[in-house]
Amino acid sequence: MVFHVPLVAGGGQFIEAHFVARRTPLLIEARLQNQPIRAHLPDANRIEHYLASDARIVLTPRNEIGRKTAFQVLGVYLNNDLCVVDDGLPQRLVAAALSADAFPQFARYTRIQPHFRLGEQRFDFRLGEGLTSCVLQCAAVDQLIDGIGRFPDRPAFALTAQLDLLTSFARNGQRAAVLFLVHRRGARAFVPNDDIDPAFAVALRRAIAGGVEVYANRCPISISGATLGPALPVFGALDALPADAIIEDGET
Repeated sequence: MVFHVPLVAGGGQFIEAHFVARRTPLLIEARLQNQPIRAHLPDANRIEHYLASDARIVLTPRNEIGRKTAFQVLGVYLNNDLCVVDDGLPQRLVAAALSADAFPQFARYTRIQPHFRLGEQRFDFRLGEGLTSCVLQCAAVDQLIDGIGRFPDRPAFALTAQLDLLTSFARNGQRAAVLFLVHRRGARAFVPNDDIDPAFAVALRRAIAGGVEVYANRCPISISGATLGPALPVFGALDALPADAIIEDGET
């Protein structure tokens, strides 16, 4: 069975345009059918480093009273894969897949608690309850280099702190897991990005050694939504990759 969730809960209309420039942190100028328009950028953190001149972007019309723009940015294309502003989309997909037992490693859990707080950190899910429960955190991966999904593409301070807490949790005998959702169709494996955030990469390797389970799935996104794809192998560093896993085509 294929698990899929729409790009926007409840559906909507999507329009492709071309990025021109950012006018303010929350406002961009774009070109739609050769006409200049302006659009609201609700959260630039996930996509701002991909907003190059003439980049293909996806907009949705917005007509609420009081709005200053008629469009809102949903995402930007990286080749033919969509990188979205909404970082809650992968969690919606995982929640649906968990409810349908789509992950064999988590199939025994019947209780799914989203937005679980552990100490000072909030995690995406708590599965089950009591001593047999599992704390699960998800992360979206947009960068693809030589056929390998790499995370992060910018410093990931929050997830690094979460990894440290999950490691402590696992060392005390509790089950903890991280799931990386790679939004690129060409991904063949997942590896942490030491070049962008060496502290995160060290924390991930420490988590693996401490008993935290680390998984990755291909999860392509299009204007129709996000689809859960096959599991991908996870490697702690590039030098652990088998030679045939690397396709030397650079960053895409």
